[in-house]
Amino acid sequence: MLLRKAWVAGLVTALTFGLAPAASADEDILARLKQVPGLTVVSESTAPTGYRFFILSYSQPVDHRRPSAGRFEQRLQLLHKATDRPMVLHTSGYNMRTTAFRSEPTQLVDGNQISVEQRFFTPSRPEPADWDDLNIWQGATDHHRLVEVLKRIYPKKWISTGASKGGMTSVYHRRFYPRDVDGVVAYVAPNDRFNDADKAYDRFFATVGNDPACRKALDNIQHEALKRRSELVPKYEAWAAANGHTFDQVLGNADKAFEMTVLDTVWIFWQYFTQAECAKVPATTVSTDELFTWFNDTADWGFYTDKGLTPFVPYYYQSATQLGWASLRTEHLRDVANYPASFYSAKSNLPPALRSVRHDPRPMIDIDLWVRSQSSQMLFVYGDNDPWSAEQFVPSRKDSYLYSAPGANHSANIAALTPANRDVATAALRRWADVPAVTAKTLAADDFDRPETARDRFPRSR
Repeated sequence: MLLRKAWVAGLVTALTFGLAPAASADEDILARLKQVPGLTVVSESTAPTGYRFFILSYSQPVDHRRPSAGRFEQRLQLLHKATDRPMVLHTSGYNMRTTAFRSEPTQLVDGNQISVEQRFFTPSRPEPADWDDLNIWQGATDHHRLVEVLKRIYPKKWISTGASKGGMTSVYHRRFYPRDVDGVVAYVAPNDRFNDADKAYDRFFATVGNDPACRKALDNIQHEALKRRSELVPKYEAWAAANGHTFDQVLGNADKAFEMTVLDTVWIFWQYFTQAECAKVPATTVSTDELFTWFNDTADWGFYTDKGLTPFVPYYYQSATQLGWASLRTEHLRDVANYPASFYSAKSNLPPALRSVRHDPRPMIDIDLWVRSQSSQMLFVYGDNDPWSAEQFVPSRKDSYLYSAPGANHSANIAALTPANRDVATAALRRWADVPAVTAKTLAADDFDRPETARDRFPRSR
């Protein structure tokens, strides 16, 4: 399965933008930014009222252990409110969004925000790229250097946040540089501490929701799609040709991409849809055209094409080498599947030149142990119906919290928690940020514009 970024309709709510005046008349933030060594102001654009919005880049060592061995430009954006407000470090985990947005913590603390593109996601990729320099410590050190230079401008409290792989990234930064920020809010952050131990995912899919008939219907429609391979794959190939998609650079052919997509469907259904959508799962007697359309609407036929996979090579590389991936038991598909279990791994979604990498389990074991025993001021938010909730981070008891939003999927946030848990989480966040503990406005989950709706997808093993 893969962690991919997909802007899903309904999960991202746009801000109402307008031309914004300077955040305060007595401070020229642009001049101060230009004085930071290594920081380039690429542009200033429209912003929400009361903010200024900048696209920036920062010169980073390719290898922080050998700073003289080359540099690359790391892209980030800044939403500036005032230097006397808290700063929220949004770790994207992927590419950086180029339009202004406010994450949920930024809204709750009424603060500034920087959002950082993860190294090796283009254009924040060294040239030439030595993929050995893509690991969690190097990425955490990128964020550490940014915090160091920007704290000279923003000296108040700092909070880091991210969702999905971005949430994982905020945890890794906290582990290696625990004094950089004053608190962490990690949303739906997977914790695959033992890559080969995935029974938690099997238990999740055996019990998710409250309708066994829905779970059975999803299994049945997967089986039916693979059973109709001879009809669906030619249709898929024609669709790909009409839409400019190819398969030769990564997976190799449409049949492999077809099976990957079908296998993903149950995971993606629970990750991004709700139980209410169970009524739309088609019967196995529908036409092949209807079957093709439903799978495209649910799992996206474009994802496992070259165009879909290539932007996420950095993610797959990290999954294959350090982060791990989920493997599920799918005995119900064995009689109609074409490929062995070994095919369904993060390595399969890498270009052939990168597939020789080996998985190192030590980093995730270290992270998990640190979070359980030494972490502090950390808030983890999961969704009850999100597959990634099956393997969670469990923080220590040092002013840290773990909550799950009832019925929520991979878009879970503080607003979706029960009222009591939402109040505790909001109060903790504001306390860490040193802002008044005012009564929070009750907001629906979709009132927050959160761009970190990355799809966490890996091929699942049988």
